[in-house]
Amino acid sequence: MEVRDIIWVDAFVDKIWQKHHVKTEEVEEVLESSPKIRFIEQGDVKGENVYAALGQTKGGRYLIVFFILKENKYALIISARDMSGREKKLYEKK
Repeated sequence: MEVRDIIWVDAFVDKIWQKHHVKTEEVEEVLESSPKIRFIEQGDVKGENVYAALGQTKGGRYLIVFFILKENKYALIISARDMSGREKKLYEKK
């Protein structure tokens, strides 16, 4: 799956930092590192679905990043957090 660019919305950036202590740079590192991407659900807008990207930052942190893939292949980041143990096992099977 191709992601051409990232769309940041201040409200989501603030939530991701305040609730999960994830920096925007870490999200970018995950999306640039050939993450394991899985479909989560259909979006409210036709053709814009919700996906999760499982990957690792340059510092070794295992993150899951939730995003809406827009028709222009831009990823609108809606959340990011540390992987659970189960998610980490799924990622490591890659």
